[in-house]
Amino acid sequence: MGDSTDESSNAAQSAQPDTGHDSDEDQGGFFRRIIGAFSPAEEHSEAEDTAERSVPQGAPGLRNLHDMAVEDVAIPKADIVSVPATITKDDLVDVFRDSGMSRLPVYDGTLDTPIGMIHLKDLALRHGFNGKGTAFSLKQMLRPLLFVPPSMPIGVLLQKMQAERRHMALVIDEYGGVDGLVTIEDLIEQVVGEIEDEHDVDDDQLYIRESPGCYLAAAKTPLDEFEQEIGLSLTDAEEVDEEEIDTLGGLVFVLLGRVPVRGEVVEHPSGAMIEVIDADPRRIKRLRVRLPGHTDG
Repeated sequence: MGDSTDESSNAAQSAQPDTGHDSDEDQGGFFRRIIGAFSPAEEHSEAEDTAERSVPQGAPGLRNLHDMAVEDVAIPKADIVSVPATITKDDLVDVFRDSGMSRLPVYDGTLDTPIGMIHLKDLALRHGFNGKGTAFSLKQMLRPLLFVPPSMPIGVLLQKMQAERRHMALVIDEYGGVDGLVTIEDLIEQVVGEIEDEHDVDDDQLYIRESPGCYLAAAKTPLDEFEQEIGLSLTDAEEVDEEEIDTLGGLVFVLLGRVPVRGEVVEHPSGAMIEVIDADPRRIKRLRVRLPGHTDG
């Protein structure tokens, strides 16, 4: 096991190199300004230091770049969405569709032997968005992975990602196994706060109806408002104490007794199925709720 880190690194580095021409790979001036603020050569005035100390601990800010380590923000191994090198084209398309990810680690045998990363764009360019095209070869589309220790400051990793044009890194433990995963978005969020993407529910629209009996909802959606929308009580069950729950995310936490992982499906006593669409180790973000009688949709 002790040699697996070197083997993983060599395997990843031998994968198809990143061309560096992707528009979404261009960090540009934004990252340079953040990294410049992190640079040890930067001198802070007394007023700036006072303002920095006044920021509550754990709040977004430049200070987190040197105060936080990779292990503080990484997704744990159990939550990593990855695929084997033997996966078929159709199954790979399904994983991309179901996970909502644009990049997936690829492993040989187990996740402790990663060999690279597959980008959704590379799959689409080679095979088209309908999955057709040339003969499928996953290894020909692999990009190199970045491997980092859990103790690395996130500011150092941000610099490394910017220099090497990498958006994803695997966290390797002392025995050479995979311990977690971190993306460049995870790092930036520690500075500027949570970044919403086009798949997130807007603040002024906490939930949307995707199809009859199926809703996509933010975890912070008030339970009473959502119950009124669906015409079903989610707090009458014996397992649920209505006085302690205000949101959909809180309901899921009470039903499970812990923070769920992405992709986990929770069955409510009413028969409703609640799928965790997005979550990190600290909180639930988005949920899909299928009402009784619509659980197969």
